[in-house]
Amino acid sequence: MIILHNIFIIMKKICVFCGSSMGNDYCYQEAAAALGKVLADNGHILYYGGGDVGLMKIIADYMLKSNNTVIGVMPKLILNMEIGHSGITKMIEVNSMSERKNLLIEESDAFIAMPGGFGTLDELFEVVVLNQLRIIDKPVALYNVNGYYNHLIEFIDHAIHEGFIRQEHKNNIIISDNPKTIVDSLNNFKPIEIGGWIKDIKEESK
Repeated sequence: MIILHNIFIIMKKICVFCGSSMGNDYCYQEAAAALGKVLADNGHILYYGGGDVGLMKIIADYMLKSNNTVIGVMPKLILNMEIGHSGITKMIEVNSMSERKNLLIEESDAFIAMPGGFGTLDELFEVVVLNQLRIIDKPVALYNVNGYYNHLIEFIDHAIHEGFIRQEHKNNIIISDNPKTIVDSLNNFKPIEIGGWIKDIKEESK
């Protein structure tokens, strides 16, 4: 739960960004099932890309078996490839990848990025940037299974050292390899005070 402008917001609708592949190590599939269990046990609604493949299928199937609501969002082009999940609670068809991303961000209360590829990174950083600009104040977490995101975290630290990312923007991202810790952190999230970074970059540019 967070307080934003004196309004209580419950992190009910959780969006999971993750791979349409299973990954080469079985630990990723186990981690997806573990996250599905935590989300199901806490009565969350799952928003995701709508696929019946990869890690996203594992999470969706676990939620469905536990009688939890699962909402998928998928562009018509991908639905025509017959990889959409036919058993979920609701499938929302959209016209483009950007429309899918915008709807997921608009409808969800919080976000978890599991291991995935370019699409997962695109979705992750869209949320990070929107939080950075305070267009939204919604928590986002890296589910760092098997150290999958270690190199990305190192890159972010490098960018901080070189002056291109602010430390407080990294601090706004929840990072853990434990699904319960992640969900608890999402539910107790309070946005990091972002300070005067716009003023800082203006001063740097004089």
